Order: sequence, then structure tokens, then C-alpha cells
Amino acid sequence: MLVWEQRKLGHTIKYIGTGKSKCNDKSTGKYKILGSTGVIGYSNHYDYDGDFILTARVGANAGKLYRHSGKVKITDNTVFIQGPQLNFIYYLLSNFDLKKLSFGSGQPLIKASELKKLFLNFPITSIERKNIGIIFNKLECILSLQQRKVKLINKLKNALLTHFISKTSSQSASKTLKDITNIRGGYAFKSSEFTKSGFPVIKIANISQNGEIEGPYSYVLSLKSDYQLAKNDIVLAMSGATTGKIARVNSNNIYLQNQRVGYFVNNHKIDYNYLYYLLISDQFKRQLERILISGAQPNVSASDIEKFKFVILKSKKQQSKISTLFKHIDYVLKAGNNKMHTLIQIKQFLLQNMFI
Repeated sequence: MLVWEQRKLGHTIKYIGTGKSKCNDKSTGKYKILGSTGVIGYSNHYDYDGDFILTARVGANAGKLYRHSGKVKITDNTVFIQGPQLNFIYYLLSNFDLKKLSFGSGQPLIKASELKKLFLNFPITSIERKNIGIIFNKLECILSLQQRKVKLINKLKNALLTHFISKTSSQSASKTLKDITNIRGGYAFKSSEFTKSGFPVIKIANISQNGEIEGPYSYVLSLKSDYQLAKNDIVLAMSGATTGKIARVNSNNIYLQNQRVGYFVNNHKIDYNYLYYLLISDQFKRQLERILISGAQPNVSASDIEKFKFVILKSKKQQSKISTLFKHIDYVLKAGNNKMHTLIQIKQFLLQNMFI
């Protein structure tokens, strides 16, 4: 069982101080200059060497921690900490609101002298502090790796969208012109305003990052349209903050509340999943940008969308193969995002419950 006791941070850590370099941005030099949020330049000389925990001394970033190692210069607007078991100290301070140390009616201010006097709970033995630091450091490494994986999968998806969808419109990207054909937006696009009484309603603003319409559900009292969206239907937001967003419905019996949206109907000429990936590709976005009406309430016109010209593969079989590829990528991407969010929740839980 862990035994904790209160200690002054200044009595536990090797050094807490403020940098002495002026904030001079330089683009050349061997050694990094550290400012309130990270590297701000380079120098031919260094003032400090080792591992550091740093935060802005004054301003909006005061109390936000970051870490760095090596030979560096540190600006006079930056407070830094050096000493043993910095892994533990970093996460201990991450769980403490350092802005509580700020004083004055102006900008937030963190003083090294105030940090030194800060009383915090520490496990009595150094082994316990070291082990806690190791746990969080390994979790951080796993989380960082997972974030890079998700980023790479997104990058792969965007590259494949460009190759298989957007470049279809280029004659040089197709083996022969007989492989491609043109369709107008009106061939698959319809517009409406959705409200429905007594049924679950979801707002277009709740579009998730992976392109789904999500809950929570709400209810409306008025009745303007009885169009019911089915699972996997594709919709386009035509007004408001989410104008231009493409989303797919992720459950049945969904009605959209007071939203100007368009929906895309299924037909025999085009694979419906292929159509979805076409609509999130640059081929669609480029045309949308040209007609987007900006302002306090951005919106798009249904007549303009219906005039859009799309270049697609003629073969529905080939369309289906391409859409199946992207569906697999989306499945992997969703699993990766779920894992990443789970790791974040685990980290937050441990931060809130491990330190007392």
C-alpha cells in the first residue's frame, strides 16, 4: 500500500528557476532556445543542460507544462524545473492546477518562488515515485504511438481518395476515356427541410469526425416534412455552421430538426458507398468552395449543387471495389480512434485517482 506525505516541492526537487535569456528569435545555431510553449529559435551558445519541465512565467500559457531534454537556452519568460524523477513530478504537477499560484488582476503569473513553496502529496519512498512515473511514461508512449498510427491512416485515406476519386476527373489518370463518365449533381441530389413530430430528431451539427450523424436525440413538436432518413443515408448540410459537411446516418428512424440539408438518393448507375467517398473527396470540395455563400450564416444553394459535374468510373463493379477498400480503411480508422480515446480516458482516470 502506498504511503503519502506532504512535502514542499522546493525541498524535493533539485532546482526551480527562471530562464535568463532574452526572447530573441534566431533561425541558426546548434542549441535550441526554449520559450513559454516550446522551441522559439536557435543559438550558438547554451545556458543549461539536462532534463526539464517548463511553463510560461506570465500570460495565457502560464501553468501549461511541457518537457524538453538537452543543452538549451531558456528565456526569461519561462519557469523551469530540474531534478530526479521528473516523470513523477511532471504528472504530479499535471494533476495540480498551477494557475492557482497566479496572482494579480492582470495576466496569469507563475513565479519560481511560489512553485518552491508549493505543498504537494508525495509517496514516501523514491521507488514508488519512480514506478508511478514509469507507468505514466509508458502510457504516454503508447498513446503517442496510437495517435501517430491514426494520423498515418488518415493520411493514407486522403492519398487514396486523391488517387482513386479526385484524379478520376483527370484524363491522364484514366487509362482510356471509355472508363469514365460524367454525371450531374441533380442526378442523385435532393433538398428539403426536415422536422418531425414525435420521432427521434438529430441535428446536423452533431456530425462526428468519422462522418456519421450521432446522438443525443431530441424531440420536436412541429411537422413540416415526413421524410425519414434510413441508416447509411448521405446528407449535406446547406446552412449554418456546418455548411458543406457530408454525413452518414448511423441508425434508423432519424429526422433532422429545422435543418436545410440535402440528401442523396440511391440509383442504379452509381454504387451508393462510392458516391459517399466521391462527396468527401477534393472533386466535390473544389466545386463547393466556388459556390459557397459566406457570411454570418453561410449557405449553399440546392440549384447550384444540382448543377455540379462529377467524373466517375463507368463500371459499377469497379466503383464497388473502390468503396469496399475505403470501408475497410474506415473500419480500421474507427477502431484506432476508439483505442486512442480509451487510452486518453485511462490516463485521465489515473491522473484523477492515483494522486491524493
